[in-house]
Amino acid sequence: MTALSLTETPAPPTRRRRSPRRGLRTVGGTIVLLAALALAVVLSLTVGANPLSPQTVWTTLQGSGTPETDYIVFDLRIPRTVTGLVAGAALGVAGALIQAFTRNPLADPGILGVNAGAALAVALGVTFLGLRDVSQFVWLAFLGALVVTVAVYLIGSSGRGSADPLRLTLAGVALGAVLSGITTGLSLSDPDAFDSMRSWNAGSLLGRGFDVILPVLPFVVAGLVLALLLAPGLNAIGLGEDVARAQGANVAGIRIGVIAAVTLLAGAATALAGPISFIGLMVPHVIRWTFGVDQRLILPLSAVLAPVILLLADVLGRIIIAPAEVPVGIVAAFVGAPVLIVLARRRKASAL
Repeated sequence: MTALSLTETPAPPTRRRRSPRRGLRTVGGTIVLLAALALAVVLSLTVGANPLSPQTVWTTLQGSGTPETDYIVFDLRIPRTVTGLVAGAALGVAGALIQAFTRNPLADPGILGVNAGAALAVALGVTFLGLRDVSQFVWLAFLGALVVTVAVYLIGSSGRGSADPLRLTLAGVALGAVLSGITTGLSLSDPDAFDSMRSWNAGSLLGRGFDVILPVLPFVVAGLVLALLLAPGLNAIGLGEDVARAQGANVAGIRIGVIAAVTLLAGAATALAGPISFIGLMVPHVIRWTFGVDQRLILPLSAVLAPVILLLADVLGRIIIAPAEVPVGIVAAFVGAPVLIVLARRRKASAL
């Protein structure tokens, strides 16, 4: 087994042949998702307090815009749209990974304490280091997510036996609750100092320039690549760990790989846009309902659908109480909760 291999030599394949009808459905569904993503990007670039027509945006992108449209498109909306694409893809894939890993359709990237760790690190930076700018929050948030996820894994693997999904889930929920309480206490101790953290903590795509996006991007790319490498092993684990081992899957390696990928993806997304809920929880349900339970399809298609939902939620937040805005994290929660309830009532959508 090579260093990069996540499974041993597989057993002789016993795959079912994919029916032409299902293959056409997959291709058609992928095209629809890509078209929806293109539409979401166009809406993100055109809708806002200063609405622009697609033609005006296109003219500006070609270098023939006015100073006002140049500022709106290049300084405000393109960075905001790219933030939505990056954070959305990261949250969607992280959600699919953690649900497949724990075999729990209600699992969320925050279940490993990622959001709580990131928020606590930012709170400590505001309280003791005097940080006030989002660009200063990024590395602290990412470091907090990493440290807490490692702590959850160590707690979940202590004692008898190795770390299993149930123990990791319990450790993540317990540690996350404690850290969230500490963060709330710090926030209440100095409300004025935490004004700068309020927008980040609500989940927002606004004000994230490329000085914030580019440092986080390599971590997201690494997490996405690792997730795609893990997909075959997650399919095997979906049949049960004993069956997965019998098929030659390296279960321990897959566990470590999933935790690393979720930390990279959810940590980077939280650092970039703040703790945004329901995206990572809802998107894998929609993909499973539409395309089936093959992780080789669920993971990449979640990376397409999640930015669509996040960008549309951001656009909706711009027009609900225009000219003011509702943070995307709040809109995502209001939209995601009822959609998730509907999907959870579908037996096929909830199956793993």
